[in-house]
Amino acid sequence: MNAVLARCAGSWNLLVARLDGAGETLPPFVLRLIMGWEFWESGLEKLHGENWFADIQQRFPFPFDQLPAGFSWTLSTWTEVAGALLLWLGLGTRVAAFALLFVTFVATAAVHWPDMWSMWSDLAKGYAIKDMGHGNFKLPLLFAVMLLPLIFRGAGKFSLDHLASRLLGAKSPRAAIDDPLAWSFASAVLGVPFLMLLPKFGIALLVLALLLALAARRSGAPTRALRAS
Repeated sequence: MNAVLARCAGSWNLLVARLDGAGETLPPFVLRLIMGWEFWESGLEKLHGENWFADIQQRFPFPFDQLPAGFSWTLSTWTEVAGALLLWLGLGTRVAAFALLFVTFVATAAVHWPDMWSMWSDLAKGYAIKDMGHGNFKLPLLFAVMLLPLIFRGAGKFSLDHLASRLLGAKSPRAAIDDPLAWSFASAVLGVPFLMLLPKFGIALLVLALLLALAARRSGAPTRALRAS
């Protein structure tokens, strides 16, 4: 019986290892294709359409509510167009995905977020595709969730980022580092976009990022490397 269980466990581990191997290429490639297309369509629609940002200028988060609507329109348009192209190429993927995440949060605050809500149950009603008077932030939230793996894990092997890494001398996958500084970066990555939507929560995340960075510097503890998956 033990031998059968050990053989099953060994077979499962081999299967998971091969799924992990394929996972370094396939999931990020599919995410880049889908997200690139979504932002490409949105960017082209703005590029060939009329600027309607002036109609919702007061709904934009600071500082975009203080900037000319034409500037915000142009910035949003070219961030989406350029970001989509970079995702497709897998070039500067983490930066492009972060820029698109930021744009998504600004758009959510200006267009998809409910005008008023006092309880989490009220806010939950806005988790919808169609606005029934409570906002409709379901789609941008899904976009944000799909961008996060590209920010934290990168473009995958089928990308110019991976090719550039190999040309620059990286012969093996980088070992992941799980330490306070890593979580400081993660808090900052999430905190900056959240400033546009839930400012207090965004500030809390940035404060947490600062505290984690200070703790990492003060402790001087060696980082803990994890074997790359």
